[in-house]
Amino acid sequence: MNDTAALLLRQAVHRTQEATRERAATGRGPEDADDVAGTFSTDGALGFDPLPLLRALHEAGSGAVVIGQVAGIMHGSAELTGDLDLLWDGSPEEGRALHEALAATGCTALPELDRPQVEYQAAGASGDLCTPALPWGAMDVMPCLARAVSTLDPAGFAIRYVDLDDLIRMRRALGRPKDLRRAAELEALRP
Repeated sequence: MNDTAALLLRQAVHRTQEATRERAATGRGPEDADDVAGTFSTDGALGFDPLPLLRALHEAGSGAVVIGQVAGIMHGSAELTGDLDLLWDGSPEEGRALHEALAATGCTALPELDRPQVEYQAAGASGDLCTPALPWGAMDVMPCLARAVSTLDPAGFAIRYVDLDDLIRMRRALGRPKDLRRAAELEALRP
């Protein structure tokens, strides 16, 4: 278990709050994010704090895995984000755990979990819930769930996040400018 990853996330949450303190809402949501700047340039970054949802996932017994830029941050990326994307197995049991965690963090419109990718919004975080059925180019992401790594937050809850090599492959499979840039950054961070 890597305790540093949780500290990196906490530092990024603080940096995001500092960087957006004077920013006014624009009405731009995650769907308005461009392929270069990502969701940090949207309203999703305002008040972004995924830690309550991550704690609720742990308490609900969820096996969901953090992916996307939050996982990148946990591996050492310096780029900030405004959303929390999760990979889950698509099972009814996991769906119940996700709904429990979302409800515990203020999500009043629980998403229907009947598609490979659905959006959610909870207090402090919004993003996508993705299953392995979502196309990732030629990449099979199902094994990423089993290879996920964990970190222990100082508040005492575990956070599961995608392995570095899997995250780099995911980034390359998506192929957007921000993903390729972030994949290169992550490769340079390898020990």
